[in-house]
Amino acid sequence: MFYFRFLLIGFALVTGALSATAQETQVAFGAVKADPSLPVEVTSEKLNVNQEDGSAEFQGNVIVIQGEMRLTAERVLVIYNADRSGIDRLEATEDVVLVSPPDAAEGDWAEYTIDSGVIVMKGNVLLTQGPSIISGDQMNANLTTGTATMTGRVKTILQPGDN
Repeated sequence: MFYFRFLLIGFALVTGALSATAQETQVAFGAVKADPSLPVEVTSEKLNVNQEDGSAEFQGNVIVIQGEMRLTAERVLVIYNADRSGIDRLEATEDVVLVSPPDAAEGDWAEYTIDSGVIVMKGNVLLTQGPSIISGDQMNANLTTGTATMTGRVKTILQPGDN
């Protein structure tokens, strides 16, 4: 019995050390696969449109919704494609929160490339999946495939099930 406990404690220490030094972790993200062809709805307190460079800056309590995906931030810059016929990408800053049910992530900055359905979040990224939490320097989430990769100093807190 003592030997079994010793092995269990040793395994926990080795596993903990490995997870603390992990540089990349792939996880599922969102239960519903996103459709980047859906319309993008943006709500904010203020809008500045720049006709010269084809951008629009939304400020103050910005909410971006596309299908099931919801992104909130204090500032979102919308950059249109070259012929201005559609959105190329969104850049969100300040208190960025991304929700793709049932998962949620927060960070300092995010860029959403519409056509690919990829969102890159940087800066103190925290991903919550039910009772489990994963943090890292950067998260690349592909909303069309429902996957994400956490990189940088990745740390995971896993909640054990009922025994």
